[in-house]
This record gives sequence, C-alpha cells and structure tokens, in this order.
Amino acid sequence: MSVYSALSDTSRKKFVVLIDPDKPSNEQIIEIVEKSKDVGVDFFFVGGSLLLTDSLDHCIKLIKKHCDIPVLIFPGDSLQISKWCDGFLLLSLISGRNSEMLIGRHVVAAPYLKLYGNEIIPTGYMLVDGGNPTSVSYMSNTTPIPHDKDAIAMCTALAGEMLGLKVIYMDAGSGAVNPISSEMISKVKNTISVPLIVGGGIRTPEKAAECAKAGADIVVIGNALEKGTERLKEFADAVHNAVEN
Repeated sequence: MSVYSALSDTSRKKFVVLIDPDKPSNEQIIEIVEKSKDVGVDFFFVGGSLLLTDSLDHCIKLIKKHCDIPVLIFPGDSLQISKWCDGFLLLSLISGRNSEMLIGRHVVAAPYLKLYGNEIIPTGYMLVDGGNPTSVSYMSNTTPIPHDKDAIAMCTALAGEMLGLKVIYMDAGSGAVNPISSEMISKVKNTISVPLIVGGGIRTPEKAAECAKAGADIVVIGNALEKGTERLKEFADAVHNAVEN
C-alpha cells in the first residue's frame, strides 16, 4: 500500500508523532519508537522549522531500524530531503503570500526528490494563529490565518484541493498557545474531500480527541511528548477511538 493510500484510509482516525531531529537524543528516539509500536502510532513525521545539525538522515534511519511505522518528512525548508524516508510531504504554504513557499523552494527541491524516488504527497499547508509568533511564521515570512476566520480557512483549503493538492494540513505551529478550534476544523472538513491533518498546540489526549471528532482525519502530536512518553497511549487511544460528530 502506498503512503498516500494509508493516509487517506478512512476506516479510523490516524495518530502521528512528530519528531524534530535536532531535539531528542538517540536513546529518546528509540524510547519514542518502542512506545509508539506498543500503542499503535500510525506514522512518524520528521522535520523542523530550522535544523541546526545534520541529523535528518540519522534520525530517520534510527527510527526505521527499530520499527516498520512509515516515516514521512515534514520539511521546514528545501534542504530537508532524505532518500531514507517512506514519503515526503511537499508543502505548499497556501495560507501565505510568499511565492518562495508556494513554488520557489519546490523548484530547488524537485530534482533531488526525483533522484531519490521518494513518494511525494502534495500538501496544502495552512498556518493558523495559535496565539503567539511561531518559528514557522517567522521563517516563512507569512501571516497565519486568524484563529476566528473560519471562512478564510474554508476557502483556502478548498482552493488548495482545486489546485490538485492531495492533503490539507492545518497547523497552529510548534508551541502554539491555542490549538485550532473545533469549529474551524469542522467547517474545513465539511468543505473539502481530501484528508485533513491537524497539529499544533494539542497538549492533552482530550484535545486530540476533540480535533478528531471535529473532523481531523490525522492528528499530529509533537511538543506534548518532549517531556516523556508516559501519556502516549492516552493520546493514541483518544484519537483512534474518536467518533466524528
């Protein structure tokens, strides 16, 4: 089965663990992977807004050495490419108006992606205001969609789908004070027919379940696990057992 087929399988909600390859030690990555196998994590996303070390390949290979869970690159820039991943989220930042993030960086990355043969998943990436400035908004030089402007989010997601993007990813950003509202998630989900990924600021299993029930097909957790994996099973169960409203 292709990675995209697995992502778009609607038989149940999907739970993703996001790993910034700069942050955890080898031991911490292995701990996350082993626990993720036990609780049924569906995918790993690997990437960050700004990587300070040459750790991307090492992180992906370490994950794949210890499990069969698919690993997708969630790139912060065009340098975050690896032949070792199972798939690549080719992000077009459709919530902003910076042409480099819409197509410019993709032109640079395209020949390498073709050379490596990664499965490419064209992804409409939408930043939503999470209550404070985030690394991704600063690095991309774009303004997030206001948290209460549901109509803008709906039309942006719909335009992305009409342009042929196969996934919509709504993100409040790493360390967001406020996660994306259930109302916005629900309205976007009811507007589009492609899979909807939601992440950013989801700190509790209850909030993860709320996002899934509102319409997120795939829920992404990152910062919430940086202090330990004790609640990983709670997060996974909350997402997998969620029934859409």
